[in-house]
Amino acid sequence: MASRGRPRTFDRQKALQQAMEVFWERGFDNASMSELTRAMAINSPSLYAAFGSKEALFREAVQLYMSEGGGGIWGPLDSIDCARDAVGHVLHATALTFSQHSPSRGCLIVLASPQSQGGTPEIGEELEQHRNHNRCAIEQRLQRAIKEGELPASTDCRAVANYYATVQHGMSILARDGATRQELLDVANCAMAAWEPLIGGPGASHDTE
Repeated sequence: MASRGRPRTFDRQKALQQAMEVFWERGFDNASMSELTRAMAINSPSLYAAFGSKEALFREAVQLYMSEGGGGIWGPLDSIDCARDAVGHVLHATALTFSQHSPSRGCLIVLASPQSQGGTPEIGEELEQHRNHNRCAIEQRLQRAIKEGELPASTDCRAVANYYATVQHGMSILARDGATRQELLDVANCAMAAWEPLIGGPGASHDTE
């Protein structure tokens, strides 16, 4: 049977891309429906029909962001043989990714969270879960390195993962505040220079690019 109703006259994926850009620049709370519909070139009824709600639209935008930008940062974490190189990749890829736009908008996952007293605490909680997932990914990579004999058994994986996750989050704020690519790379290099003192042993001695 033929479908009823007027067919969509807009490119849903393109509209989602534009919504992601608005959320990335403005954050969840500050992105108004009028800004979103204007950027997406659709009206409010079309937005609700296609995405359901502002919250649902934001969740899809986050997934798109993670597939486009976050994948290059976090995707290789498990495939790089050396744990030091894997963590170094996260920081250096962060510097490169966060400096692609001028002015930089930093990381959507870090900077788009609603205010703690906002009307949508569940969105803030979901973004917190994404950030915790990344921190846990570093911790698990370090634990694997211990099992493989690359790192000493005394390595405090939780503390080291917290440190590097904090550096990565801070780089997002620096980027939003106007840091250059080289300044972000300098932060990454300084953080990796702390690797051996943090690990408490020789670890791997490979240099990161």
